[in-house]
Amino acid sequence: MAQRLNLIVAGGGIGGLAAAYVLGRDGHAVTVLEQSPAFGEIGAGIQLGPNIFRMFEYLGLTDAVRRVAYFPPGMGMNDVRTGEPVVRVALGDTALAAYGFPYGVIYRADLHQVLLDACRALPDVALRTSSKVESFAQDAGAVTARLAGGEEVRADALVGADGLWSRIREAVVGDGRPRVSGHIAYRAVLRREEVPAHLWHDDVVLWGGEKTHLVHYPLRRGELFNLVAVFHSNKYDEGWNTFGDTAELHERFAQAVPRVRELLGKIETWKMWVLCDREPVSHWSDRRVTLLGDAAHPMLQYLAQGAGQAIEDAVVLGAALRHTRGDVEQAFLKYQQARYLRTGRVQLTARFYGDIYHASGVARELRNRMFRSGRESAGFAGLKWMYDGIAPDQLFD
Repeated sequence: MAQRLNLIVAGGGIGGLAAAYVLGRDGHAVTVLEQSPAFGEIGAGIQLGPNIFRMFEYLGLTDAVRRVAYFPPGMGMNDVRTGEPVVRVALGDTALAAYGFPYGVIYRADLHQVLLDACRALPDVALRTSSKVESFAQDAGAVTARLAGGEEVRADALVGADGLWSRIREAVVGDGRPRVSGHIAYRAVLRREEVPAHLWHDDVVLWGGEKTHLVHYPLRRGELFNLVAVFHSNKYDEGWNTFGDTAELHERFAQAVPRVRELLGKIETWKMWVLCDREPVSHWSDRRVTLLGDAAHPMLQYLAQGAGQAIEDAVVLGAALRHTRGDVEQAFLKYQQARYLRTGRVQLTARFYGDIYHASGVARELRNRMFRSGRESAGFAGLKWMYDGIAPDQLFD
């Protein structure tokens, strides 16, 4: 490293903490500015493909993640109205043999805690709460972040990891509000003892239906059971932590097989969030300011890659700064150049997979027949380009 930089990371979610850890581990002084009064993560379970475990290995976090993750033996899709299996793919040793890394699932809060603990163990990472970045200004040598209370924080560069509704993106990209997909997701987590044996399944299971689907899988070494129900709705609230309308939820799944309806009936309180993304862009940096994670490339959840792509971002950002020997502006350009096509492909493919999950009529019949045939690159096999991951040390050779 040519020089030790003072860096601001706006946002203390998974992407922001991953960036802080990568940059702090490289010897930079990092200040994380989190708008909430405490560091924490909302949401339920997330899936971790082999590409993400490749990043954990690169960052020395594999053991910490394994202690709280769950490794399903397979993942599959069933038709929500008939119950018929559409496709199942073996994971476990199969994924390990194919990619060199496993496929796992994790409670979002547990992954966040792994990253938070890693940051706290670094002497040059400062973690600040109740510090919302409202705006920024930059000159030839530095960036000044202006906080909601009027305080100004000056540094060599600013990384905007402030999520889907990013204030920093608004200034850098200026593309308005996110694109609303028309679907909302209801999420809930049950303790294992709350799930009857006949409803429990060790796999990641998706029940696909017309404009609806349900996903469920174990979490936290099998101690919890994660459920996410998605359906089309004209009613939504911005944000991630709103209580849902269970009457609408059950109405949308009224034609589902009894097993699915019974699972949904086990939940008394659901939290909901609106599903949004944005059109992919190739430029999300402005001199000494860049974006990361959902602020740069928000994506629908149908490929379960939002957190994973943010972690990849953080690794590539660190590699770019090392390659340019601390030249911030050149590093940020190289970082976005290395990332925008891959993340754009994930964004667009996620939309397509949403159409597959929610197919109706002829499209549904065609989906079921093609996937059951075994001759199509369905699901896991069709995403090899994504699960192969990236080799950070070879990006800028």
